[in-house]
Amino acid sequence: MASALRKFPFSLQILLGLVLGVALGFLARANDLAWLTSTLDTVGHLFVQLLKLAVPPLVFTAIVVSVVSLRGVANAARLALKTLLWFGITALVAVSIGIGLGLLTDPGKGVTLDVAGAAAPKKTGSWTDFLTGIVPTNPVGAFVEGNVLQIVFLALVVGAAALLIGEAAEPFVTLNRSVLAIVQKALWWVIRLAPIGTLGLIGNAVASYGWDLLAPLAKFTTAVYVGCAIVLFVVYPVLLLAAGRLNPVRFFAGAWPAIELAFVSRSSVGTMPVTQRSVERLGVPREYASFAVPFGATTKMDGCAAIYPALAAIFVAQVFGVHLGVTDYLLIAFVSVVGSAATAGLTGAIVMLTLTLSTLGLPLAGAGLLLAIDPILDMIRTATNVAGQAVVPTIVAAREGTLDRTAYDSAGRRELLAPDEADRPADRLQPVPA
Repeated sequence: MASALRKFPFSLQILLGLVLGVALGFLARANDLAWLTSTLDTVGHLFVQLLKLAVPPLVFTAIVVSVVSLRGVANAARLALKTLLWFGITALVAVSIGIGLGLLTDPGKGVTLDVAGAAAPKKTGSWTDFLTGIVPTNPVGAFVEGNVLQIVFLALVVGAAALLIGEAAEPFVTLNRSVLAIVQKALWWVIRLAPIGTLGLIGNAVASYGWDLLAPLAKFTTAVYVGCAIVLFVVYPVLLLAAGRLNPVRFFAGAWPAIELAFVSRSSVGTMPVTQRSVERLGVPREYASFAVPFGATTKMDGCAAIYPALAAIFVAQVFGVHLGVTDYLLIAFVSVVGSAATAGLTGAIVMLTLTLSTLGLPLAGAGLLLAIDPILDMIRTATNVAGQAVVPTIVAAREGTLDRTAYDSAGRRELLAPDEADRPADRLQPVPA
């Protein structure tokens, strides 16, 4: 049974889980089956919790190992700078699309919501909190609380120190490689449960978020999905063609499992092993992919940090009757490009939204108006995030002449969770020791 399931393509397994989840969700909502809704919620919640469980050790060890692995990469500094540059370029394009759609659709006009009863979310963001929150006062506390931004900071510092120390740090680096291999192995077991998790997450979403809840925010929801779709299926393909001279169809064939898992799990970091394997399948050198993907999973957020906050800021301004000028739109773009790390790879983008609202001087209570539909929006946002995290290293590798174009052209023709590879994550995902 298990071997037969493995031979069934992973993408189709997730698609089947999605279809069954929609069917069960409609059944639960139409017949008011509270027990079924609760069961679906529990199944989905457990899947997300299992993904989150691996986040702290996965992020820390992956970044430490990836930074140290740059020792064996030619022109490592240039690759890192080009990666950051392309992160910024794609974020700027994405936020421009978000602003353009907001001005075109006026998502907040005519919306009938209880503005007076709106409350600011419990977790908010400000530039002061963002900057002071990067450095942990207690390293252990950062791991216990799952503060990804602080874990990233620690990992970058430790990785850079290990890189400079050299041979004396090899035992520590070897330990990190071993821990990373163990975490990845365990996480692949969780990822195999993605079809079941999809069933629970999608089923609960359909059962819980009916048209009566979505109707007042239908224009805004549509704008977010359209904006993300434009970035996914127009901007990224154009960049692949123009900057990398690459066939976009082959890219999506190779990256689709990661995009699909991101859509249902709503976690860039939880999807990171699948993203990295997909990027390697696309022909990106393993040493570079092991740096670019973990770094992107924690800082590259075109959906959560660019399209969404731009549209949401315009929505909140219109609902509260606040006029936004050219300077405000430039501020939105600046916050989106510079503040992406505030989303830190976990589910949700409320911190990024409140950071944008506070920068513009808009009421933080406006974010509370969107909390109810945030899970619905977060699916397409995270899918866009992960697609961007795969696009950038692919383009950079192509422009540097290090992309294996034969592998790229054959991407997607072999099952991502093929038994011979899924059972050996360390062989596939680890950088070659320097």
